Amino acid sequence: MNNTLVKGIAVLELLAHSSRPLRLTHIAAELGIAKSNVHRLMQALVEMRYVLRDEESSTYSASIKLWELGTAVLGKLDLRRHAEQQMNALQDETGETVHLSVLDRNQVVYVHKVESMNPVRAYTQIGGRVPAYCVATGKAQLAYRSESMLAEMSGRLEGHTPNTIVDPARFLREMKKARAQGFAVNRGEWRDNVWGIAAPIMGAKGAAIAAVGISGPADRIRKKHLQDSAALVAAAAAAISEALGSVAQLDALLNLGRRAA
Repeated sequence: MNNTLVKGIAVLELLAHSSRPLRLTHIAAELGIAKSNVHRLMQALVEMRYVLRDEESSTYSASIKLWELGTAVLGKLDLRRHAEQQMNALQDETGETVHLSVLDRNQVVYVHKVESMNPVRAYTQIGGRVPAYCVATGKAQLAYRSESMLAEMSGRLEGHTPNTIVDPARFLREMKKARAQGFAVNRGEWRDNVWGIAAPIMGAKGAAIAAVGISGPADRIRKKHLQDSAALVAAAAAAISEALGSVAQLDALLNLGRRAA
Protein backbone atom coordinates (compact mmCIF):
# COMPACT_ATOMS: atom_id res chain seq x y z
CA MET A 1 0.00 0.00 0.00
CA ASN A 2 1.25 3.48 -0.89
CA ASN A 3 2.08 5.03 2.49
CA THR A 4 2.29 8.56 1.08
CA LEU A 5 -1.22 8.27 -0.36
CA VAL A 6 -2.58 6.85 2.90
CA LYS A 7 -0.99 9.65 4.91
CA GLY A 8 -2.38 12.25 2.51
CA ILE A 9 -5.88 10.82 2.90
CA ALA A 10 -5.48 10.80 6.68
CA VAL A 11 -4.52 14.50 6.61
CA LEU A 12 -7.54 15.37 4.48
CA GLU A 13 -9.88 13.46 6.79
CA LEU A 14 -8.46 15.18 9.86
CA LEU A 15 -8.90 18.63 8.32
CA ALA A 16 -12.35 17.83 6.95
CA HIS A 17 -13.66 16.81 10.37
CA SER A 18 -11.90 19.53 12.35
CA SER A 19 -14.04 22.42 13.59
CA ARG A 20 -11.12 24.85 13.21
CA PRO A 21 -7.96 25.33 11.10
CA LEU A 22 -4.97 23.34 12.37
CA ARG A 23 -1.25 24.04 12.69
CA LEU A 24 1.36 21.77 11.16
CA THR A 25 2.58 20.58 14.58
CA HIS A 26 -0.96 19.61 15.62
CA ILE A 27 -1.52 17.62 12.42
CA ALA A 28 1.79 15.80 12.86
CA ALA A 29 1.09 14.97 16.52
CA GLU A 30 -2.51 13.90 15.87
CA LEU A 31 -1.58 11.50 13.06
CA GLY A 32 1.77 10.36 14.40
CA ILE A 33 3.60 11.48 11.25
CA ALA A 34 6.97 13.24 11.20
CA LYS A 35 6.61 17.00 10.89
CA SER A 36 8.88 17.08 7.83
CA ASN A 37 6.64 14.53 6.08
CA VAL A 38 3.51 16.49 6.95
CA HIS A 39 5.11 19.66 5.60
CA ARG A 40 5.73 18.01 2.22
CA LEU A 41 2.18 16.61 2.15
CA MET A 42 0.70 20.01 2.93
CA GLN A 43 2.69 21.68 0.17
CA ALA A 44 1.30 19.21 -2.34
CA LEU A 45 -2.28 19.45 -1.06
CA VAL A 46 -2.18 23.25 -1.08
CA GLU A 47 -0.79 23.24 -4.61
CA MET A 48 -3.63 20.93 -5.70
CA ARG A 49 -6.14 23.22 -3.91
CA TYR A 50 -7.50 20.55 -1.57
CA VAL A 51 -6.13 22.47 1.41
CA LEU A 52 -6.04 26.19 2.22
CA ARG A 53 -3.17 27.79 4.14
CA ASP A 54 -3.68 30.93 6.20
CA GLU A 55 -0.36 32.75 5.97
CA GLU A 56 -1.08 35.01 8.93
CA SER A 57 -1.82 32.22 11.42
CA SER A 58 0.17 29.43 9.69
CA THR A 59 -2.85 27.14 9.87
CA TYR A 60 -4.44 24.76 7.38
CA SER A 61 -8.06 23.91 6.56
CA ALA A 62 -9.87 21.76 4.01
CA SER A 63 -11.01 23.60 0.89
CA ILE A 64 -14.34 23.53 -0.93
CA LYS A 65 -12.71 21.30 -3.53
CA LEU A 66 -13.28 18.33 -1.21
CA TRP A 67 -17.00 19.09 -1.16
CA GLU A 68 -17.02 19.42 -4.96
CA LEU A 69 -15.33 16.03 -5.22
CA GLY A 70 -17.83 14.49 -2.82
CA THR A 71 -20.76 16.03 -4.65
CA ALA A 72 -19.56 14.56 -7.93
CA VAL A 73 -19.44 11.12 -6.33
CA LEU A 74 -22.84 11.41 -4.65
CA GLY A 75 -24.61 11.54 -7.99
CA LYS A 76 -23.38 8.11 -9.05
CA LEU A 77 -22.56 6.20 -5.91
CA ASP A 78 -24.08 5.20 -2.60
CA LEU A 79 -25.95 7.98 -0.89
CA ARG A 80 -28.49 9.26 -3.40
CA ARG A 81 -28.89 5.91 -5.13
CA HIS A 82 -29.59 4.02 -1.90
CA ALA A 83 -31.75 6.79 -0.46
CA GLU A 84 -34.07 7.21 -3.45
CA GLN A 85 -36.43 4.33 -2.71
CA GLN A 86 -36.80 5.20 0.96
CA MET A 87 -37.32 8.89 0.18
CA ASN A 88 -40.10 8.08 -2.29
CA ALA A 89 -41.76 5.81 0.26
CA LEU A 90 -41.48 8.46 2.97
CA GLN A 91 -43.10 11.05 0.71
CA ASP A 92 -45.96 8.63 -0.01
CA GLU A 93 -46.44 7.95 3.71
CA THR A 94 -46.30 11.54 4.94
CA GLY A 95 -47.33 13.62 1.93
CA GLU A 96 -44.53 16.09 2.72
CA THR A 97 -41.37 17.12 0.90
CA VAL A 98 -38.46 14.80 1.74
CA HIS A 99 -34.88 16.09 1.93
CA LEU A 100 -31.51 14.39 1.92
CA SER A 101 -28.66 16.52 3.20
CA VAL A 102 -25.00 16.35 4.20
CA LEU A 103 -23.12 18.51 6.67
CA ASP A 104 -20.40 20.88 5.44
CA ARG A 105 -18.86 22.56 8.48
CA ASN A 106 -21.72 24.58 10.03
CA GLN A 107 -24.08 24.31 7.07
CA VAL A 108 -26.18 21.61 5.49
CA VAL A 109 -26.17 21.08 1.76
CA TYR A 110 -29.29 19.60 0.17
CA VAL A 111 -28.15 16.82 -2.17
CA HIS A 112 -31.56 15.36 -3.11
CA LYS A 113 -35.26 15.87 -2.49
CA VAL A 114 -38.64 14.41 -3.34
CA GLU A 115 -41.22 17.14 -3.72
CA SER A 116 -44.57 17.09 -1.96
CA MET A 117 -47.64 17.00 -4.19
CA ASN A 118 -49.45 19.43 -1.90
CA PRO A 119 -49.99 22.90 -3.39
CA VAL A 120 -48.50 24.47 -0.25
CA ARG A 121 -45.10 22.98 0.52
CA ALA A 122 -41.58 23.74 1.64
CA TYR A 123 -39.44 25.15 -1.17
CA THR A 124 -35.74 24.29 -1.21
CA GLN A 125 -33.11 23.86 -3.89
CA ILE A 126 -30.75 20.94 -4.43
CA GLY A 127 -27.27 22.28 -3.78
CA GLY A 128 -28.67 24.98 -1.50
CA ARG A 129 -27.08 25.67 1.87
CA VAL A 130 -28.60 26.73 5.18
CA PRO A 131 -27.26 27.01 8.75
CA ALA A 132 -27.26 23.49 10.16
CA TYR A 133 -28.58 24.49 13.58
CA CYS A 134 -31.75 25.95 12.04
CA VAL A 135 -33.12 22.91 10.19
CA ALA A 136 -33.99 19.37 11.20
CA THR A 137 -31.57 17.57 8.87
CA GLY A 138 -28.75 19.77 10.17
CA LYS A 139 -29.66 19.31 13.83
CA ALA A 140 -29.92 15.53 13.37
CA GLN A 141 -26.29 15.46 12.17
CA LEU A 142 -24.90 18.04 14.59
CA ALA A 143 -26.19 15.96 17.50
CA TYR A 144 -23.45 13.42 16.73
CA ARG A 145 -20.59 15.91 16.61
CA SER A 146 -18.10 16.29 19.45
CA GLU A 147 -18.96 18.24 22.60
CA SER A 148 -16.13 20.67 21.93
CA MET A 149 -17.38 21.41 18.42
CA LEU A 150 -20.95 21.97 19.65
CA ALA A 151 -19.74 24.16 22.52
CA GLU A 152 -17.84 26.33 20.05
CA MET A 153 -20.84 26.58 17.74
CA SER A 154 -23.16 27.45 20.62
CA GLY A 155 -21.42 30.80 21.01
CA ARG A 156 -22.00 31.78 17.36
CA LEU A 157 -25.72 31.19 16.89
CA GLU A 158 -27.65 33.85 14.96
CA GLY A 159 -31.41 34.29 14.87
CA HIS A 160 -33.22 33.89 11.56
CA THR A 161 -36.77 33.79 12.93
CA PRO A 162 -38.24 34.40 16.39
CA ASN A 163 -38.05 30.62 16.87
CA THR A 164 -34.34 30.15 16.15
CA ILE A 165 -32.50 28.68 19.12
CA VAL A 166 -29.73 31.15 19.94
CA ASP A 167 -29.24 30.51 23.66
CA PRO A 168 -26.10 28.34 24.05
CA ALA A 169 -27.42 26.25 26.94
CA ARG A 170 -30.72 25.59 25.18
CA PHE A 171 -28.91 24.66 21.97
CA LEU A 172 -26.73 22.11 23.78
CA ARG A 173 -29.82 20.63 25.46
CA GLU A 174 -31.47 20.39 22.04
CA MET A 175 -28.47 18.46 20.70
CA LYS A 176 -28.55 16.00 23.60
CA LYS A 177 -32.27 15.49 23.16
CA ALA A 178 -31.95 14.88 19.40
CA ARG A 179 -29.24 12.30 19.96
CA ALA A 180 -31.14 10.56 22.75
CA GLN A 181 -34.40 10.26 20.81
CA GLY A 182 -32.86 9.55 17.41
CA PHE A 183 -34.48 12.42 15.53
CA ALA A 184 -34.51 16.22 15.44
CA VAL A 185 -37.30 18.75 15.00
CA ASN A 186 -37.22 22.19 13.42
CA ARG A 187 -40.04 24.36 14.73
CA GLY A 188 -39.92 27.27 12.31
CA GLU A 189 -36.29 28.07 13.10
CA TRP A 190 -35.15 28.84 9.53
CA ARG A 191 -38.46 29.83 7.93
CA ASP A 192 -41.08 31.02 10.38
CA ASN A 193 -43.94 28.91 9.02
CA VAL A 194 -41.99 25.78 8.07
CA TRP A 195 -41.46 22.80 10.39
CA GLY A 196 -39.35 19.70 9.81
CA ILE A 197 -38.46 16.30 11.27
CA ALA A 198 -35.23 14.48 10.41
CA ALA A 199 -33.11 11.52 11.47
CA PRO A 200 -29.42 10.79 10.92
CA ILE A 201 -28.01 8.37 8.37
CA MET A 202 -25.20 6.55 10.15
CA GLY A 203 -21.82 5.43 8.85
CA ALA A 204 -19.71 2.46 9.88
CA LYS A 205 -18.07 4.17 12.85
CA GLY A 206 -21.24 5.48 14.47
CA ALA A 207 -20.96 8.92 12.86
CA ALA A 208 -23.82 10.73 11.17
CA ILE A 209 -22.80 11.00 7.51
CA ALA A 210 -26.07 12.51 6.25
CA ALA A 211 -29.70 12.98 7.26
CA VAL A 212 -33.13 12.44 5.76
CA GLY A 213 -36.20 14.40 6.80
CA ILE A 214 -39.57 15.83 5.93
CA SER A 215 -40.67 19.46 5.98
CA GLY A 216 -43.83 21.38 5.34
CA PRO A 217 -46.10 24.19 6.55
CA ALA A 218 -46.17 24.47 10.33
CA ASP A 219 -49.93 24.05 10.62
CA ARG A 220 -49.94 20.81 8.65
CA ILE A 221 -46.95 19.29 10.46
CA ARG A 222 -48.41 20.25 13.87
CA LYS A 223 -51.74 18.61 13.08
CA LYS A 224 -50.07 15.28 12.44
CA HIS A 225 -48.89 13.10 15.32
CA LEU A 226 -45.26 14.15 15.70
CA GLN A 227 -44.09 10.84 17.14
CA ASP A 228 -45.73 8.87 14.31
CA SER A 229 -44.06 11.03 11.67
CA ALA A 230 -40.74 10.84 13.53
CA ALA A 231 -40.99 7.05 13.60
CA LEU A 232 -41.46 6.96 9.82
CA VAL A 233 -38.50 9.29 9.28
CA ALA A 234 -36.27 7.32 11.66
CA ALA A 235 -37.20 4.05 9.94
CA ALA A 236 -36.28 5.53 6.54
CA ALA A 237 -32.94 6.76 7.91
CA ALA A 238 -32.19 3.35 9.41
CA ALA A 239 -32.99 1.60 6.12
CA ILE A 240 -30.68 3.94 4.19
CA SER A 241 -27.93 3.43 6.78
CA GLU A 242 -28.27 -0.34 6.35
CA ALA A 243 -28.18 -0.03 2.56
CA LEU A 244 -24.91 1.88 2.82
CA GLY A 245 -23.13 -1.20 4.19
CA SER A 246 -20.40 -0.77 1.60
CA VAL A 247 -19.23 2.30 3.55
CA ALA A 248 -18.12 -0.02 6.35
CA GLN A 249 -15.80 -1.81 3.94
CA LEU A 250 -14.26 1.52 2.83
CA ASP A 251 -13.74 2.62 6.44
CA ALA A 252 -12.09 -0.69 7.26
CA LEU A 253 -9.66 -0.31 4.35
CA LEU A 254 -8.76 3.22 5.37
CA ASN A 255 -8.18 2.14 8.97
CA LEU A 256 -5.99 -0.72 7.75
CA GLY A 257 -3.99 1.77 5.70
CA ARG A 258 -3.49 4.07 8.70
CA ARG A 259 -2.20 1.18 10.81
CA ALA A 260 0.19 0.15 8.02
CA ALA A 261 1.51 3.72 7.84
